[in-house]
Amino acid sequence: MATLERLLELPAADLRQSLNQASELLASALGADKIDVFLFDPSRKTLRALGTSNTPLGRLQRSIGLHIHPVANRGSIVDVFTTGEPHITGHTDQVPGELPGVVHDLGIRSHIAVPLFIDGERRGVVSAQSAAPEFFCDEDLRFLGAVSHWIGALTHRAELVEQVTSVALAQGRRQVAEELITVLAHDLRNYLSPLLSRLELLHRRAELDGRADDTRDLDRASESVAQLGRLISDLLDVGRLEQGLFEVVPTSMDLAALAQDIARTLGTPSVEVRVEGPPELVVTADRSRLRQALENLVSNAIKHSPAGKWVLIKLSNDLRAGMEYVHIDIIDHGAGVPPELLPRIFDRFVAGGSASGMGLGLYLASRIAAAHGGTLTVNSPPGAGATFRLSLPVNGAPEEPERA
Repeated sequence: MATLERLLELPAADLRQSLNQASELLASALGADKIDVFLFDPSRKTLRALGTSNTPLGRLQRSIGLHIHPVANRGSIVDVFTTGEPHITGHTDQVPGELPGVVHDLGIRSHIAVPLFIDGERRGVVSAQSAAPEFFCDEDLRFLGAVSHWIGALTHRAELVEQVTSVALAQGRRQVAEELITVLAHDLRNYLSPLLSRLELLHRRAELDGRADDTRDLDRASESVAQLGRLISDLLDVGRLEQGLFEVVPTSMDLAALAQDIARTLGTPSVEVRVEGPPELVVTADRSRLRQALENLVSNAIKHSPAGKWVLIKLSNDLRAGMEYVHIDIIDHGAGVPPELLPRIFDRFVAGGSASGMGLGLYLASRIAAAHGGTLTVNSPPGAGATFRLSLPVNGAPEEPERA
């Protein structure tokens, strides 16, 4: 009972440290030459001793690499894990299939082991070994089985602490990054207006002097500055969203005309942007915010489209539960969204693939859709490009009922 009580007192801040201390307590209680707490690593299909007693045999095991047991190599420890059955022997050298390194390099003769359950799932093995034959008895095996439940609870507690710590650390880093980015965006925006004014002045001079090459170069420079301005606006909008200051002002607008304008503006010589749908489609929405969302989606599609292909803006509408919705599909012919990225594709600062970017465009587009009472979804079969669908109620977001 004293051993169990001391196990419960172990700190849960560091899993490896906790399991090493638990192994020390068990080695002392059983008089074993070595105690191991093995956990299964599914990515490598191995059992790894995450906790080992600080004994001569424990140190020797680690030095020769026997703290890792590939499941394919079998052996008594792997058998306990795969079958869930406890193991006891006083003559390890007579056990069929035992690992030669355990018998000859470590000189183990007595061995007891039980499966380790963590939060109801079999995830490892608790093992006690001795160089002396017939060292352990059935009572020792029952004791190890009882202790394994406490070690499972300790491991579960330590893993939860590590998860909470990791989440808190990630949130702290993200908050600092967002604050820094917002401050930088504010400062950068202050420099853009004078820069654009100077470029416009140079452009007028070049036109008056008939310098066509300079005019084209200044057009490209102005477009680059405008792209920087859109990026800064996106950064500032992220801050507004977090502070609850992001607003939409819906008005009646022609979505088809907006789509055509975006296609003309964002299309490039290597990637054409096409529009398909009715010639007119009137909706109630915030035109500037909807443009921002669609420009981000189309720009993202262009980035991931190979030269010679095209991006399609497809407009359609239908009825859902008595409400009319409009759908804007942005379709590209790229490699598609990596499957591991799909669950997080609309999160902040998530970017993938070969394209550069800060991972804000899709996040903002999804929030703009939500602010209009709509949705943004993605369909991306492997290797078949991606289709982002922005769906909005034609007559604007339904008003929320007043609370009594």
